[in-house]
Amino acid sequence: MMNRTILDDLPAGVSAPGYDPTAIGTGIVHFGVGNFFRAHEAFYVDRCLALPGQQGWGIVGVGLTDGARSAAKAESFRAQDCLYSLTEAAPDGSRAVRVIGALRDYLLAPADPAAVLDRLSDPATRIVTMTITEGGYNIDETSGTFRLDTPAVRADLAGDGLPTTIFGFVVEALARRRASGAGPFTIVSCDNLRHNGDVARTAFLGYARARDAGLAAWMAENVTFPNGMVDRITPTVDQAIATALNAASGLDDDLPLVAEDFTQWVLEDKFCAGRPALEKVGVQFVDDVTGYEQVKVRMLNASHIMLAFSGILLGYRLVHDTLADADLSRFVNAYLEQDVIPRLTAPAGLDPEAYRRSVLSRFSNPAMADQLLRIGGDGSSKVQVYWTETVRRAIAADGDLSRIAFGIAAYLEMLRGVDEAGDSYTPFEPTLDAAHLALVRDDDLAAALALPAFDGWRDVQTPALTDAIVAARRAIRDKGVRAALPV
Repeated sequence: MMNRTILDDLPAGVSAPGYDPTAIGTGIVHFGVGNFFRAHEAFYVDRCLALPGQQGWGIVGVGLTDGARSAAKAESFRAQDCLYSLTEAAPDGSRAVRVIGALRDYLLAPADPAAVLDRLSDPATRIVTMTITEGGYNIDETSGTFRLDTPAVRADLAGDGLPTTIFGFVVEALARRRASGAGPFTIVSCDNLRHNGDVARTAFLGYARARDAGLAAWMAENVTFPNGMVDRITPTVDQAIATALNAASGLDDDLPLVAEDFTQWVLEDKFCAGRPALEKVGVQFVDDVTGYEQVKVRMLNASHIMLAFSGILLGYRLVHDTLADADLSRFVNAYLEQDVIPRLTAPAGLDPEAYRRSVLSRFSNPAMADQLLRIGGDGSSKVQVYWTETVRRAIAADGDLSRIAFGIAAYLEMLRGVDEAGDSYTPFEPTLDAAHLALVRDDDLAAALALPAFDGWRDVQTPALTDAIVAARRAIRDKGVRAALPV
């Protein structure tokens, strides 16, 4: 079993934390302890903790969901002293394995909400981070405001018990810190959202205003919400992959993790209560992350889901297999070279063509075995975030819309849950209800364009684009994906 007792006797080739995990304090609370967080933020913090004077920045993880699976996850973390192994796999087949010790405790909020509030209220907590998915910020996409009408938010605002939502926990903790004089903390979104700090600010201040206008004003003045850009491909680890990872490392790890060897984190340096020396371990601090966000979102994320939707329909299930398909590789290259790059303003020193080559090299990494259904999951939220700016600029330029139309059509056909071979699968679309999915199945192939996925460019949608999407959907059904691909 992986735990602190084995750190002095790890298998050959496995690196131990560069510090004593038992001597680490905790200065960060993180909501949403998924694979990406463990391979990204925790990876950087782990490296920081090995530096002189950085031992106060360990992380307490918080799980927000209830149920047997969540309880089992919490028990696994605790049984392993919150240690886990990370295998970094390069496209050339080389690998490096390290034990990550940055996560020092794991709290399951439904089981002990008071403990979560105590940790957040502790003056030692100076940063709160989160990976709660692109759709987890409860923002009305039409108005751009925080939604107060969801049942969980309404219940938290009623104040009849301890909170259940991240908004309730964080704002209650800030109210307590304001009253006690403990001061504010920085709130950092690590989700793939444009201006994710601004989105987080809208969400938490929106909740706070509904609760207490004075508290909201104090938060607006004192709490900081830096924007950031995060990037690392971190696939799902099923039991077969976990067994293979442990066999390769020689560890007995219930929580093994694999990620590509590439990683990037660009942050605005706006931390009201201090921060780790992340700049010493590879994090890039800039005045404005917008240019980096745009390149990553519109090139990497956008082409990732473009491949996923098309590949799922063709019967592929893994990203590297999809990119190895010559037709799909040609298509996604054309999308990047003709639809994205000419209308993209990259920050100084970043070459979009070199970035394109890097992205496709990363997608080709077979060690990731990254699942298309994971990449394409929550497509409604991702399409809005990843495709909107490119679509709007293509329409404004009166450009070729064929590849964009095909991508939208592939997304809608993918939502039907059956690939070309007749095999069924279940798309993960947490923000779509039965009425939305009925539009996908409607005989009117334009009806599904009412889905919220397309709200980002609805005001500029043209009849030409609508017609092209309908034609592409019909072609996919009548001739197949490969024949329907734009020339």
